[in-house]
Amino acid sequence: MTTRFDPSRRHALAQGLALGASGALLPAGAALAQTGPLAKQQLRTIGLSVTVQERILSDFKAKSGVAKTTGTAATFPDAQTRILSGAKDFDVWEIIAERLPALVMTKNVYPVPTAALKNWGNIRDTFTRPNAKLPAKAQITGQIWADAAQTSLYMVPTVYNYDSIGYNPSVLSAQEADSWTALFDKKWKGRSGLNTDPLIAIGQAILAMNSLGLSDVKNPGNPGRKEIDEAIRFLIAKKKEGQFRALWGDFGELVNLLASGEMVVCDAWQPAVMAVKAQGRPCKYATPKEGYRAWAIGVTVLATTPHREAAMAYADYWLSGPPAITVSEQGYYSPSTNIKQVMAPEKYAFWYEGAPWVGAPERGIREGDLRDGGSLAQRAAQVAYWHQWPDAYDYLIQKWNEFLTA
Repeated sequence: MTTRFDPSRRHALAQGLALGASGALLPAGAALAQTGPLAKQQLRTIGLSVTVQERILSDFKAKSGVAKTTGTAATFPDAQTRILSGAKDFDVWEIIAERLPALVMTKNVYPVPTAALKNWGNIRDTFTRPNAKLPAKAQITGQIWADAAQTSLYMVPTVYNYDSIGYNPSVLSAQEADSWTALFDKKWKGRSGLNTDPLIAIGQAILAMNSLGLSDVKNPGNPGRKEIDEAIRFLIAKKKEGQFRALWGDFGELVNLLASGEMVVCDAWQPAVMAVKAQGRPCKYATPKEGYRAWAIGVTVLATTPHREAAMAYADYWLSGPPAITVSEQGYYSPSTNIKQVMAPEKYAFWYEGAPWVGAPERGIREGDLRDGGSLAQRAAQVAYWHQWPDAYDYLIQKWNEFLTA
């Protein structure tokens, strides 16, 4: 718990996420944006294994007619380091939106015209209509667009979610887990967990501090220096009291700590909670009263690519529907409503609409079960903040290292 945090190699937001092999990819006829001779081009992508999958790339190759596809699985920090160091062996980066400034400021992005995306018409409103409750630049619509008129994109969104609190219902009641303050409650001293990514941990600490009356930060995703100082003092005090069983950063580590009972409450990814349930262990995903932390991953076309048409076709392919089936059944969401046309109706109803599970058990889900948190619409209406790159990033990292070494 004392390893220093290197901002050039930050733990990825979704580092190590497992992608289940469920659902076939290949209903025929996915519409792709073919604006060039794709048979003479190739697609070379880098990103998390959540999206960089051989069977998805093979399906794209068959559907698009590109000559070749290759995928490199890498954490966000590693991918960023390679690209900013001048690597020319990738056409796209499947990036998390918070990291877009690193590419935009260094002119490493080719903005994708929405006119080149045949499947863009069915994108969800989340990515086109700002939420009046949040500052314009503090939400996903303020991160992905290259222009105010919304005609071109720095990132074509492909996967997104709303993160919350995982807990053991044999130990905590739903009421005890329905706030970010649960992570810091003395009742769970030594059995609580916190993500080791400072952009996650500090924002969540601020949400808890707001609820406890210790702060009044309007945008926990972009705290100022004074707000960072207060959050770090709070976290150091909790650490010295022995509050945390672990600072976790890996999907498998999170699953093991929850399944073993060593951690009974922590910030968590919903697919990890479901993986614990699949082992027959008690685990649930809370609905925090302060709201969720939202994030999105997508395809960014790199400015140096000689295969621009193939790269844009790949972005469009992700919105066609079939490639989103697998990630949806892991607990993520597709930004396009096309998923509804290709997913089994009863599964779409469960994953997206809050309906009870129908059919044979799968990965710990049984007849009549409901997805924790309810429907997509319910969760989307309860966002505390979108993950973002803070203005005081360097200072935040400096203070986070003080927490790690305290």
